[in-house]
Formats: sequence, structure tokens, C-alpha cells
Amino acid sequence: MHFAFVSGNPALDLVATVESRRDQPRDLLATPADLEQWVMACDELPDQVPADPAALTCALQLREAIHQLALDLMQSRPYTPGSLDILNDAAAGPLPALRLSDAGTHLSGDLRSALTHIARRAITLLADPHTCLKECGRPTCTRLYLDRSRGTRRTWCGMQACGNRVKAAAYRARKHTAP
Repeated sequence: MHFAFVSGNPALDLVATVESRRDQPRDLLATPADLEQWVMACDELPDQVPADPAALTCALQLREAIHQLALDLMQSRPYTPGSLDILNDAAAGPLPALRLSDAGTHLSGDLRSALTHIARRAITLLADPHTCLKECGRPTCTRLYLDRSRGTRRTWCGMQACGNRVKAAAYRARKHTAP
């Protein structure tokens, strides 16, 4: 399974584990093993955490709560109370242990601590009055991302996948209409 971490925040990257939310949603976290792979691929989380069906359910609830709260922020509406409860409950859990070595920092802990870390990162993001959240401008991509570009003019989630496709399509359209 290939996961992309281009949203600028691991909480938004968790939300992005559902592709194409508008048309034909595809859930990349269908099994506990998928969740284990996602956690292992995320640089901000402990390397190896076992997941069971109950942990997967908690992760999916947190993912959907973060998605709802991000949409609330983007549309300038009050936060959805049920989603706030899920996020705040997850943030109250145990934190991963952080260690420093010559190789850098290393997090360790269980899945619950990883979800606590994600929830706290979401809270930090959603509480910042200067947060600029956007949805990718590519029609088939529904990824939310944190726009930190100069002038907040970024229009797609990442250059590798969506940016290249948008630019290539625009180039082909210009060539097709040229005399």
C-alpha cells in the first residue's frame, strides 16, 4: 500500500486515507494491517504498533472527526459537537515516548499513543487562527492540505501526483487549441 504524506500535518494525512471522497471513495485503511502500515510510514509516529479491529475503528472515527472539523473550519461554521468530543477524547490519551539519540529523535508507544499524537496535532492545527486549509484543485482529488506557500496561492495537495497532472493537462489543452 502506498501512502502519501503531502498534506503538511499528519492529522490531514490521516484524513487523506480516503481517496476521492466525492465520486467513488476508496478507503486505504480497510484492515488493521493497513493501519499498521500507515502508522509505520508516517515519520511522526512510532515505528511498529500492532492494530486490532477495535483500534482500527477508533482510528477511523478519529479520521472522520478530523475531516468534519476541518470542513467546519474551512466553511467558517461552528465545530460539530460530536466530532469535537471524539477529537478531544482521543487527545486525552497517553503520549508516545520521545527519545533523542545521535540518529535523531525516536518515538515509541502503542497505537493509542499514536492516535493521541495525531489528535493533538489536529487540535493545534484547528486552533490556529492563521491556518489556511484548502482542498486540492485537481477535480478527482479531495485531499485537504495546509497551504504554507507565499501568498497562500498553492492550488493542489502535492506536485508529485496532482500538480504534475494538472500542469500536463493544461499543457495538452493549450497544444490542442494552438493553430
